[in-house]
Amino acid sequence: SRLVSFSTTHHPHRKSLGDEEDLKLFGKCSNMITFCSITYKLGMTVHGEIGPVTGVVMNLTDLQEYMEEAIMKPLNTTENVDIYTWENLQKFLPVGVLYKAKVYETNNNIVVYKGK
Repeated sequence: SRLVSFSTTHHPHRKSLGDEEDLKLFGKCSNMITFCSITYKLGMTVHGEIGPVTGVVMNLTDLQEYMEEAIMKPLNTTENVDIYTWENLQKFLPVGVLYKAKVYETNNNIVVYKGK
C-alpha cells in the first residue's frame, strides 16, 4: 500500500437546487463566496505474486508515481476522488492487481472503494 496526501479546493454547488436545499446537502461548502479546502489522504493497495527477483509485488516508488499521474484532476466529492483514482490508476497497473482505494477526507471521514 502507498499513502499520499493532496489538497483540493472545490465547490459542490448544484445549479438545479435552490440555495436552501444546497445548504442542507453540502453545508458550509455550498457557499458561493468561499470554497471548501480539503487535504485528502489516499491509500491504494495492490496485491499479487511477489516477484522472484525484487521480492515485492510492486515497487512503491513506481506506485507513487502512477498515483501522482492519475490524481491531478480536481474532483468535487470524496466518493468521486476515490472512484476517479481507482479508475485512472488501474490503467497503469496489471489487470486484477489493484485491490482497494481509501480516501481520508478527515481522520473520521473515510471512503473505501473496491471497484464495481
